[in-house]
Amino acid sequence: PGFTLLQLLTPSRYREIRSSCVRMNGRVYISSSIYRQLTCSAVHPNSTVHGPCGSGVRAGVEYDTAVCFVSDFRPLSASSWIDRCHSWPDPEVVDDIVRNGCHLVAIGHPLGPHENEEWRISFSRAEYKLVYSMSHCQFLTYGLLKLFLKEVLNQQSEETNKLLCSYHMKTTVFWAIQQNTLPHWCPQNLLAGFWICFKLLLKWVYKGICPNFFIPQNNMFLTKVYGSAQNRLFLQLHELYKKGLACLLQSPSIRSYIIHVLYNPRLSICTDESMIRSEVDFDILISSIQSTVPVPAAIRSLYQITKAIHMIEQFVESPMTHHQVVIIQRFTALILQSTSFLLIQNIHTNTGVNKQMYIADKLSCHMLKLAAKFGCVSDMLFIAMYYYKTLRYREALSVIEMTKFKLAQPYLIYEGYVDRERYTEAVGGQSWSTKMRQAVAWDITLYNYNKICYISELIPEQQSALQNRKPALFVPVFVMLHFLEFLCYRQIDTTLSQAALDELQVLVHHDRGLYISAIYRDICWEILGICQQMTGDIQAALYSYQHSLTQDPFHCIQTATQRRIQDIVQSTQHQ
Repeated sequence: PGFTLLQLLTPSRYREIRSSCVRMNGRVYISSSIYRQLTCSAVHPNSTVHGPCGSGVRAGVEYDTAVCFVSDFRPLSASSWIDRCHSWPDPEVVDDIVRNGCHLVAIGHPLGPHENEEWRISFSRAEYKLVYSMSHCQFLTYGLLKLFLKEVLNQQSEETNKLLCSYHMKTTVFWAIQQNTLPHWCPQNLLAGFWICFKLLLKWVYKGICPNFFIPQNNMFLTKVYGSAQNRLFLQLHELYKKGLACLLQSPSIRSYIIHVLYNPRLSICTDESMIRSEVDFDILISSIQSTVPVPAAIRSLYQITKAIHMIEQFVESPMTHHQVVIIQRFTALILQSTSFLLIQNIHTNTGVNKQMYIADKLSCHMLKLAAKFGCVSDMLFIAMYYYKTLRYREALSVIEMTKFKLAQPYLIYEGYVDRERYTEAVGGQSWSTKMRQAVAWDITLYNYNKICYISELIPEQQSALQNRKPALFVPVFVMLHFLEFLCYRQIDTTLSQAALDELQVLVHHDRGLYISAIYRDICWEILGICQQMTGDIQAALYSYQHSLTQDPFHCIQTATQRRIQDIVQSTQHQ
């Protein structure tokens, strides 16, 4: 990635191009090495080859010139960059960069099969525009890193002083800005911004991977930072890291500006990872807070829910902090979900009149879809539960498939786990509402105190928990997904129903805490037993129920479990 061959499709009028042609596999290509030699001194006579450039000194000033080709088109390998530009740079800059394509410079990859023929894809003009779109503080951070490279890193040892270059510094700044690792790039945070970039560089050297900003698959360390040299470079960087920001004192240009700050106890600069919280860390924290927001036990009727909605209206009409908005958002979704199931249940119980049933059903569906709009990925399963409850099995399965697709994304935040790089690439810089809908999942909470029947098959468990003053059943989202899939397919296709049960069984039997928390294992074994009992696999069901009894009794469902075991024993005795 990041390199290409140039095939000559039509004769050229330029002598340098004609002279650079080579034939491979019956086709004519322009050789980068020949072209580089021929054009090295095209701008300044007597230049020497340096990378893809012609280099030298003129009037006491060093220069690098590169004769290259312009491409109006960007390679497909660079398309992911556009999708990452949520918060930086601005859309106009993105459009300008995309519109102006890229360049092709005369140098191949040293490890490639066609080093002498390959051309490197260059985004130097795009990088120029990115530097100009930086804030003043971001630009100063870039300058600070260049000084640090020249006066500190390159003075460490002869063996490592050429491994890192200014381009690597520029790349760290680009990634740090785009990944929102520092929420506020301001003069007060200049040294904190430098420290974030330094830690990113340290991580790259440790891994031996420096991803190109436009084509991340292009590892710019591949031919330089590896083996023993990589190890020595990492150890040198780590020694500097252990000194903290005091490592900057080794730079003569910087020392006089910061020494009074570093040695003044009244002026503290935070370099602690726990204090400089990245966007991903912040989102994980917000997710964990939101997932624990309860529906108040007092809300047991539609009248009380109306009062709760009125309370939410009052909050919305007054100024709120970001954290208050997040909590109100979650609280509203829970209220809408409870209302939907309570409304249809009341109409069923009290009237059963077709017109009222129709209106209640439309309202319930609307509220559940609204809750899912500003809820998280797992909130979609409440729609599937409702469809199952109202006998719309195919609609339920359609929602389950959509949910399954979203839960399978590698950037999903669940139980505090997330692929940080994929998450940042997918939703970094977007609003929390968008992140929740696309990349956050919580376990399913089925409240008991409203006496809502979410799934009739779980009524005994809800009743048992309620008798022991347990407010809710907490079902891991992946367990609920397979459970609902099993229930719906039982009405349509027994083969697919069995497949869903097999997936549920594998999950419950073999999960080691990644998808099922230890305290929720009692309800998971219970649900597996219910499904097995429904299919007539009595021995497997007994095994699951007995395992449910041996788990941490977090949900207090032992009464329901023992009753189910007794029912099986009695039915087998009668047979």
